Amino acid sequence: MRLEPVDRPPTLKARIAAWMMKRQLGKVITPARVIYDRVPRMYDVGFALLKLQQRGLSLDPTTRFLVTSWIAMQNHCGFCVDIARAGALLEHVDLDKLNALPAWRNSPLFDERERAALAFAEEANRSLAVSDETFERARKLFSERELTEIVILGAVENFYNRLNIPLEIEEDGLCAIQQRRRAHA
Repeated sequence: MRLEPVDRPPTLKARIAAWMMKRQLGKVITPARVIYDRVPRMYDVGFALLKLQQRGLSLDPTTRFLVTSWIAMQNHCGFCVDIARAGALLEHVDLDKLNALPAWRNSPLFDERERAALAFAEEANRSLAVSDETFERARKLFSERELTEIVILGAVENFYNRLNIPLEIEEDGLCAIQQRRRAHA
């Protein structure tokens, strides 16, 4: 990590957010301590994006986590992969598909719709565009709103990746915390 975490949240909003993170995730996430506590208005941005992802999209949770996790994996954002896995556990999404993401093209775990979403997201992530063939394949399986949501998920994931990667913010152990919580529940 290139910047030391801030030990004390600088604002009341940051202290409330820290309390909420500890309660839900088991710890205050490193991006909050490194980035948001240095630029507290980022809490507003992060909360708005989290609210959109959790309550503003119609895509099923499995597809949402597959898309964001695959983009984070492609971009090599260890923190984002970890928090996506923790979020999947919190939303009772099975981790088998997330574990199998590197083999999504051939794995029997993925259906045609999931493969189309992953192909669309991967191509858009790689080149910021998608071929007509990829678009038409996805269009046959998703509504226009859902296609737009896949694009939004990709853009949001890239936003987070581009905050964490340059500052070398790595995995936080969030998935492991959720797995321990689940084992003791």
